[in-house]
Amino acid sequence: MINLVEDMDIVPVQYFQKMTSTDDLWEIRVKVAGNIFRFLGFFDGRKLVVLSHAFQKKTQKTPLQAIRLAEERKRDYFRRKKK
Repeated sequence: MINLVEDMDIVPVQYFQKMTSTDDLWEIRVKVAGNIFRFLGFFDGRKLVVLSHAFQKKTQKTPLQAIRLAEERKRDYFRRKKK
C-alpha cells in the first residue's frame, strides 16, 4: 500500500486521505489478512510523506492519543529540520 501511495499520481481516497480536525495529518489505510492498520503522516513539501505513527485500528474512530502523538512527532520533525 505504501508503494501505491508513493507511485501513483492520484491515490484513491479509500487508501489515502486527509484527516479532518488535525494539524494537517494524512491517513494511509492498509488491510492485511483481515486486520486493518493505519499509518498517520504529513507532507514535507509536495512529494515527501513522512509517516509519524502506525497502529492497528480496532474501532471506527481514530484514537485521539494516536492523533496527538502523530502531531507531536510532526512538530518535532520540523523543529529538528530547522536546526
